[in-house]
Amino acid sequence: MKHKIRLLMLVVAMLSMLIVVAGCSKKEKDTPSDITNNTAEVDEDINNASDEQGTADEGVSDDIDSNDTVVEESNEEEVDEIEEAEEVNDYIVGELPLVAEGIKYVFESLGFLQTGTCINAMAIKDYSDHILQNYNSITLENEMKPDAILNHAKSIEAGDLVVEYTKRTTDLLDWAKAAGIKARGHVLVWHSQTPQWIFYEDFDTKKALVDRDTMLARMESYIKQNFEFLEAQGYIDMFYAYDIVNEAINDDGSLRESKWLEIIGDDFIWHAFYFADKYAPEHVKLYYNDFNEQFKTKHFVKLAESLVDEDGRSLIDGLGCQGHLYTKDSIDQYINMLEAFKATGLEVQITELDISLGTWTNILQATDENLREQGQYYYEFINRIVEGNKAGTTNVSGITFWGVSDSLSWRRERSPLLFDLNFKPKYSYFGVVQDKEHAGY
Repeated sequence: MKHKIRLLMLVVAMLSMLIVVAGCSKKEKDTPSDITNNTAEVDEDINNASDEQGTADEGVSDDIDSNDTVVEESNEEEVDEIEEAEEVNDYIVGELPLVAEGIKYVFESLGFLQTGTCINAMAIKDYSDHILQNYNSITLENEMKPDAILNHAKSIEAGDLVVEYTKRTTDLLDWAKAAGIKARGHVLVWHSQTPQWIFYEDFDTKKALVDRDTMLARMESYIKQNFEFLEAQGYIDMFYAYDIVNEAINDDGSLRESKWLEIIGDDFIWHAFYFADKYAPEHVKLYYNDFNEQFKTKHFVKLAESLVDEDGRSLIDGLGCQGHLYTKDSIDQYINMLEAFKATGLEVQITELDISLGTWTNILQATDENLREQGQYYYEFINRIVEGNKAGTTNVSGITFWGVSDSLSWRRERSPLLFDLNFKPKYSYFGVVQDKEHAGY
């Protein structure tokens, strides 16, 4: 009986040992698997889409011992590497700092004499500090166009055109003068924003159009008074250039229909420059200004060559290229045009630059991809001009941007400028200041 009891106790003991061994074995086997699952969860939070991370996950169950510290250190290194990569390649362009010295400082270092923008009352009210920081030249957007500087009632009373600047205009000029900013005059003879009463007898549109001689006399008086007014009011020294005639040529080379053309004839442009040359001070350069300039290069050149006096002396000093472009326009074609203009011996400026998204017939939305393309376009556009100037193949002396931001642009729906609707810098700003790293590349 005792033998049987000892045998039973021996069996129980052996069974107990087997149970303990089996439990320990199971615990040791589960440990690597648990670590692997925890590691995979960390890795998945870091980057679900990473192929490289997937490869690392596949090797965990085979290579990891039971050391939690090794796994944690490895994951920390991977997180650091990913964060560093994001810092290098990812940024919010609108939050990047601007060039401290301003666009004008960058352009001066690139060889441009003038860096300009157009202004109105709202621009100087809300962005005067920005304008002063970034530009050394201004153009009044609308306030020096014919309908802003000709007084109808006083013209009727005087029997001659009377130039009288509005307070809105003089306020802008006073602001620029006090700030020491130079100015481009814009514009005297134009088919648009010109009061029609100036072409009629007694300045009454119900009467007949005046004859050629009367209109030439009115043109001379108008141009003479304008420069006399600027001098008398102490503004003339601000002006380094003036658009005497604007947008008179069609793309096919014909002259645009206007009352100037209808009454005076094909030589109205010649007479406008003749009178401007007669009355403008020597330091004010006389410009012909137009858009679609890259499509009518030969017509620009032909006009410039015709504007000489009886002694063969040129009546014109410069060609103004408005530069209302699109991101799908050819930069090569534009540079070819600038080279042709340089060959005339005249000064060349880009006077109203804005670069809209897409094309004239297909305006693109302001997506990140399209804005990046715009930044690259601005970068290459400025860079090609700078290189052309250095090589002596182009001679662009100044660039004026047509507005300070998309919110104040006449083409705001086409996102054409350097700052967005919230006045945040775009890729185009960094393209202009030749910061290639942030220009959308």
